[in-house]
Amino acid sequence: MLECEENRRPAPVLWWILPCYYEAEVLPLTIPRVVEMLKALMQEGLVDAASRALFVDDGSQDATWNLIVKAHEADAHVSGLRLARNSGHQNALVAGMMTARAEGADAVVTMDADLQDDIGAVREMTMRYREGCDVVYGVRSNRATDTAFKRWTAQGYYRVLAWLGADIVYNHADFRLLGRRALDAFAQFPERNLFLRGLVPMLGYRHANVYYERQARAAGESKYPLKKMLLFAWQGVTSLSTKPIRMITALGMGVLLASVVMMVWCLLKYAEGVTIAGWTSVMISVWFLGGIVTLSLGIVGEYVGKTYLETKQRPRYLVAERKLD
Repeated sequence: MLECEENRRPAPVLWWILPCYYEAEVLPLTIPRVVEMLKALMQEGLVDAASRALFVDDGSQDATWNLIVKAHEADAHVSGLRLARNSGHQNALVAGMMTARAEGADAVVTMDADLQDDIGAVREMTMRYREGCDVVYGVRSNRATDTAFKRWTAQGYYRVLAWLGADIVYNHADFRLLGRRALDAFAQFPERNLFLRGLVPMLGYRHANVYYERQARAAGESKYPLKKMLLFAWQGVTSLSTKPIRMITALGMGVLLASVVMMVWCLLKYAEGVTIAGWTSVMISVWFLGGIVTLSLGIVGEYVGKTYLETKQRPRYLVAERKLD
């Protein structure tokens, strides 16, 4: 990817996309802070007066949507999008991005609604966009707020993705700015198995990083427990790389070579008159090969399943209600 050049752009119509799933506890804090920052950016001339914050309710069954509607009625700079069912965090982001694109946005910023990402970093993101960047990544400067376990697993995961050949920004999640050109390019990616932090770098446009310190969640509970985090991590691996399948091929060749060695060893022992079979070695071999075969089928099956879902061409999300005007 290329670094930004000095190319002063006019103040963009910025849409601030915030996916929400059972966020009734934190929205009374998030909405006024986002609106305050958005209006400050307008006053500074960094964004156009038509800019707005779009809160995407991803099928919540609590008061999330009611809070969004009330905020919209109180301030025209707040808009809402309600999905018909829970479509997942990544699809909720895409729903907001594509809605903003259809409404003529010059740029979008995506950010979670829990206030862990630094709202103030949006100012610098907008400045980098106006200097000519099409993509601006919000990157964590440190992981001091994480537990030791989360820090170790997260850093290890980024290294694994890099080893598998994925082009990914280290310590970046889904806090980013996309300009219109990048947004139009992303719209050409039709896949349903989404991992945005791996797809966006594929766009290849000029980019910049904005570093910030991540805070503790302002209110409510995380919607990503360990199980969901592991599933999301596996989604990233299988959506960005086919290297696991090639690893199975290499493993199969290794097992085949080991089998040939064992066959030669058995023939030599037979020639020496040692004909009593070892029960332990047989059982270990059976269980080992059985595990390898099962694991291999599972990995290949994951890719086949993804291909199956892609061929259906089902919509990523369905919109139940809009509050845009």
